[in-house]
Amino acid sequence: MHSSFLSTPLSQGSLLLDGTSTNDSVQKHALPKAAVIFSGGQDSTTCLFLAIKEFGLKNVEVITFQYGQRHAIELQKAQWIAQDLGVKQTVIDTSVIKAITTNALMDENATIEQQGSMPNTFVDGRNALFLLYAAIYAKGQGIHTIFTGVCETDFSGYPDCRDVFIKSMNVTLNLAMDYPFDIRTPLMFLTKKQTWALADKLGAFDYVRNHTHTCYLGVDGGCHDCPSCRLREKGLAEYLEEKTNV
Repeated sequence: MHSSFLSTPLSQGSLLLDGTSTNDSVQKHALPKAAVIFSGGQDSTTCLFLAIKEFGLKNVEVITFQYGQRHAIELQKAQWIAQDLGVKQTVIDTSVIKAITTNALMDENATIEQQGSMPNTFVDGRNALFLLYAAIYAKGQGIHTIFTGVCETDFSGYPDCRDVFIKSMNVTLNLAMDYPFDIRTPLMFLTKKQTWALADKLGAFDYVRNHTHTCYLGVDGGCHDCPSCRLREKGLAEYLEEKTNV
């Protein structure tokens, strides 16, 4: 009787022998999902391709933040890539941060320059805010895994890109929401050259090179001079040289 019952097609919401519904059974065996904090830049797009490889296209979505950045091209690129790949995108407005802090990344009249150990594009609390809101959203969607493209190897010295910060934030969010988040930082210890190599290994080298945006000044194709462009282009040149000499 049990065997014949299970071989009979069940309508949506039918009860199984243990009293649970087929909906419950599907949810328990649903494939895990992942969310990617996504800016449309080289690093977050590489993370997106990594997430898709591991979780499958239909099980990955992206979260993009409108935090008052000085140019719109970043948001436009992120939207275009999400639509092109067929990935669900959620845009969260955190521009209220402009009311409490100032920096060259959110002030279009400011000159981007090095100030001490890092450029004046550092946004206090940005990655903490991104991770908090991403985690709140992810929990509501039943998502445990969150990818972020931060790196402490070839980077501008931002303290909230460091591995120690991300690990501490992971613990804090788990405790704050009583929920087991897994914050992934696959680029944390990679140079920009190695990040280009990873994109190539994923079959996404040309896609990342042609469709992502990195420039702090919002110049399509890059200004070739801001700290972000210099890091990106240096890594690209090193990878192409290495690839040519192999």
